[in-house]
Amino acid sequence: MTDMLALKNSFSRDGILMAFNGVFNHSLIEELGNAAKTYLESEQITPQTIIDVFAVYIEQTQNVRNYTATRKLRELAKDSAVVIIGYADGEYTLCSGNYILNEDIPLLRRHLDEISGLDKAGLRKLYKQQLRKEAPPNATGAGVGLIDMARRATKPMEYHFDSDGDRFGFFTLEVKVAGE
Repeated sequence: MTDMLALKNSFSRDGILMAFNGVFNHSLIEELGNAAKTYLESEQITPQTIIDVFAVYIEQTQNVRNYTATRKLRELAKDSAVVIIGYADGEYTLCSGNYILNEDIPLLRRHLDEISGLDKAGLRKLYKQQLRKEAPPNATGAGVGLIDMARRATKPMEYHFDSDGDRFGFFTLEVKVAGE
């Protein structure tokens, strides 16, 4: 069994407020989101910060859930993911990680690179363009989730892909939100 005191001390040292590792489903996303929202409200931070943190959390977890479902990762035992919400140096950090098929990495990387290269005005323009586009067949949304997270972020989103063999990678996305 894990040394829970060491884990708790590590979380405290690193500013981790909430962490979950496992399979996301709709009710779990909702419950964890409500717990995070309640915690933030008790900290008496600005309503806009609460909205931004909650919105990024929802986007990250729904993206993971939708991706693992559409790519049938449950059947491949690769549907487990992790999400962490932390606070340090005046910013909330929301970090998610999930398995991804290696074949999907180039397109996701291009999309993230495009988003990362835009300022707030460019993000707003891209967001509006994406909303006007017709959604591709079998799409689970309007394709604005990553753009919306970037719009709410105080710094460019950070991401990386770790190799997990010939077929899978592990995608990590970190978003920082002002903590007022």
